[in-house]
Amino acid sequence: MKTIQFHGESALPAIGQGTWYMGENAALRSQEVGALQAGLDLGLKVIDTAEMYAEGAAEEVVGEALRGRRDQAWLVSKVYPWNAGEVDAIEACERSLRRLQTDYLDLYLLHWRGNVPLEETIRAMGSLQQQGKIRYWGVSNFDHDDMLELWQEPGGKSCLTNQVLYHLASRGIEYDLLPQCQQREMPIMAYCPLAQAGRLRQALFNDAHLKQIAQQKGISVAQVLLAWVIRQQGVLAIPKASSVSHVQQNAAALSINLTNEELSIIDRAFPAPQSKTALDVV
Repeated sequence: MKTIQFHGESALPAIGQGTWYMGENAALRSQEVGALQAGLDLGLKVIDTAEMYAEGAAEEVVGEALRGRRDQAWLVSKVYPWNAGEVDAIEACERSLRRLQTDYLDLYLLHWRGNVPLEETIRAMGSLQQQGKIRYWGVSNFDHDDMLELWQEPGGKSCLTNQVLYHLASRGIEYDLLPQCQQREMPIMAYCPLAQAGRLRQALFNDAHLKQIAQQKGISVAQVLLAWVIRQQGVLAIPKASSVSHVQQNAAALSINLTNEELSIIDRAFPAPQSKTALDVV
């Protein structure tokens, strides 16, 4: 099983559970809770959420799923950039903790860069750590130059991870951001590893090369895509866990290895970037 190592932590499975779009439909709540709990049963410890997702309702779904089993999860949430000031971040974190029905987060991320100075957000994260409300902090949607600036700030090197968009049809981070983080032994969290719904996702799932590889290995195209994302050193994928069957497929992808020949076929169909591109976000 492929694992990932955050600094100072025990190894975690390299596939977690995303919750974007959860909590938006009350009729799906029990299904969403059940999917997250099934993921925990299968060892998918990392659960990623945010105050932005359904304006807190996704955190409430996660809180229900973790009732009585908080210690089985490695829990991640994210703060809006306009809530990332020294006072506002404390209050935002406390609201997230109430919705999640827990007294601490394993990881708290700045969701994207806003107008609050980085030094102020770093101080806020340090205060939350001192108060025991978060164990670690990190960022999301930071590009190469953003990370360089962050690391130059006092306390910036304490950033544990950067969560960014990364999938086979969006490989821009491989040019500079991913190597930069790998050099510093900082793991990357890959959101939307199966691509967001739309043209790119259709292109991936309908690609003849990926279909052939999946058929030959007796797996799904989604599993090929997940196995491809976590082939990289220090990359953790967080696909949305919307149903028990999806979660089971996600967990099984932890044990799938793509051969060098298969990786070469994939590279030819979806080439790696040869120059710098702006960080993709959705």
